[in-house]
Amino acid sequence: MSDVPTDPAATDWCYETAAVQASIPRGLGQTVGVPIHAAAAFQFDTLEQAQGEFQNNTGLSYARLQNPTVRALEGRITALEGGAATVALASGQAATLTAILSACRAGDHVVSASSLFGGTTGMLNNILPLMGISATLVDNTPDAVRAAMQDNTRLVWAEMISNPAGDIADIGPFADIAHERGALLAIDNTCGGVGYLCRPLAFGADIVAQSLTKWAGGHGSVMGGSVTVGTGHDLSRNPSYTDGGDSSVLNVRGGEALAWRQRWLGASQLGMTLAPHSAFLIAQGLETLALRLSRECESALELARWLRTQPGVGRVSYPGLEDHPFHAQARRYLSHGCGAVLAFEVPDPAAFLSRLRVLRIAPNLGDVRTLVVHPWTTTHGRVPEAARRAAGVTPQTIRMSVGVEDVKDLKADIARAL
Repeated sequence: MSDVPTDPAATDWCYETAAVQASIPRGLGQTVGVPIHAAAAFQFDTLEQAQGEFQNNTGLSYARLQNPTVRALEGRITALEGGAATVALASGQAATLTAILSACRAGDHVVSASSLFGGTTGMLNNILPLMGISATLVDNTPDAVRAAMQDNTRLVWAEMISNPAGDIADIGPFADIAHERGALLAIDNTCGGVGYLCRPLAFGADIVAQSLTKWAGGHGSVMGGSVTVGTGHDLSRNPSYTDGGDSSVLNVRGGEALAWRQRWLGASQLGMTLAPHSAFLIAQGLETLALRLSRECESALELARWLRTQPGVGRVSYPGLEDHPFHAQARRYLSHGCGAVLAFEVPDPAAFLSRLRVLRIAPNLGDVRTLVVHPWTTTHGRVPEAARRAAGVTPQTIRMSVGVEDVKDLKADIARAL
């Protein structure tokens, strides 16, 4: 658990206030901001103190498990997502693995929407089977998810907002389906902007995983990931938590069992620890996330509408467009905009990309600079063709993550490249 001292009012603050105020103690000599604690270990006065800490993991002992800078970041993310606890990790992929393993063990099953980030598809199809965990990828609809559920399904997985198709997970029905079968619902909220566009926990999700490399860091300078849990999850039908009788994880850890297991797995056992300097950069990035993402969403919508009028541009996919198949769900689940990522098709992607002078070709999202990439050959290049198309990727697709530049310059650059 992350127990950073924060103002009790943090849960009532608006997003922009919590982003700059949460996890900063008040008092004489306290820093105004999050300091960097560069330390590998922390001291004890007695053997008994050390023993108690290694049993309970509530304080500071070894930096693989906890660090004051990382804990401050975790407290801020918890406030922004409206959760109960967060563990920050070295990357978004580390967060995904931790979230899945916190619900599943060998012999278990995952149901996932197929419109996914390529790295997640690869993990579900290639890595989890090595651990004895199977996965079924289905259309991003409640009916498809319900039909794929099995007796051993422990987790339902979906993205908010999917990359690059722009699908919007129907969180409420997905949560109902998962909970009816004793499973948990996990949402990858990377494109949801750390709770700014969407707070999945408020709609019934149990776990929120995300890449902090993107809008949280926001400047293309740092990598990180996080997993946040709420308070409403039910673990009573998950053998990973109930096996062992009086010594079971659920019996010993109670309401903190899920958060405890995620830190134990991701940080303690797998060592996917976020460095304190990275945590510092991400905490600073969070302070301007609302300002950046609000502008980026406005620009993305304007660009999507404009692209539809341009000769040589094929299908344009952006959930803010009224005829996008997930537009109604975008209006239901998203606030402050429909995200900063859009996709469009051009006849010759190589020629188009070679002519750009403002937009940059790079495989990141959420940067202050507008970035484009050809998913068919890069981010989804190793994914089977059927899965690529299920994720909204074709050989003509260009994915664009919109930055904070003046939209007039972006339009001029795209028009010249076309």
